Amino acid sequence: MCRLFGMHAGKTPVAATFWLLTAPDSLARQSRKEADGFGIGTFGPDGKPHTDKAPIAAYEDVQYAQAARDLESTTFIAHVRYASTGADTAVNTHPFEQDGRLLAHNGVVEDLDKLDDRLRQLDVYGLVKGDTDSERVFALITAEARANGGNVTEAIGTAVAWVAENLRLYAVNLVLTTATDLWAVRYPDTHPLYVLQVASGNQHGDKRTDRISVHSDQMRQENRPAVMVATEKMDEDPNWRLLDSGEVLHVDSSLTMDRLFLLPQHPEHLITLADLDGKAAASQHPLKVS
Repeated sequence: MCRLFGMHAGKTPVAATFWLLTAPDSLARQSRKEADGFGIGTFGPDGKPHTDKAPIAAYEDVQYAQAARDLESTTFIAHVRYASTGADTAVNTHPFEQDGRLLAHNGVVEDLDKLDDRLRQLDVYGLVKGDTDSERVFALITAEARANGGNVTEAIGTAVAWVAENLRLYAVNLVLTTATDLWAVRYPDTHPLYVLQVASGNQHGDKRTDRISVHSDQMRQENRPAVMVATEKMDEDPNWRLLDSGEVLHVDSSLTMDRLFLLPQHPEHLITLADLDGKAAASQHPLKVS
């Protein structure tokens, strides 16, 4: 199962370290089991997105790991890919960038020919550079945001609802970021997606899952608040909350969290693991780490 991570640190950029090679439970070690790609996305002082990503296992790419080790941003997004659709190439590696936004996705959407037709109707098919379902869902969100004047929350709801009503899907879990905002979607309840709000004054700074490890001395020393989203609970904090099925979570620059339910209660064409082909099914199995 692909691993997602998103973090919002508020209005002021924060320095964070994403351990790729040196941590015992690092991306480097875990990517031996999820060797289709990995990426981290941030935003510069000018608000422009930056991605560091590679379509191969982290242990094969020392240069990438060193370059991506220390990062500073107001929002962060990270992804470890286990491919369900698309070859192991750079254009198929998350996070994707469109209109100054970044997105990473975990799940499977099928009937991509129908989705391509929809993107052509909306004149955004040119945004698709690779052959993943994830980039296509992102393009649909981008089309809706362009049409509604830039309301990303509404665009996510409209786009994912269209997918739920028209396409076969197994799961659409995603994290989307800009320099000022973060969104997360869990739909339906196929895969977990957790959120944690860390208040000022709480000691924190180290967060680890079986796939992604994050450390920030600055957040600990300055007692910085933050909101984190992850496919797994990253520590023993009892305040991790599982997003509800169909929940669209929005976090703004003041770290205010809004929970919206904009999606159909059940997808019209929900499929099961048994309905997926071998590659897609393998990509959706939770992995146990020895």
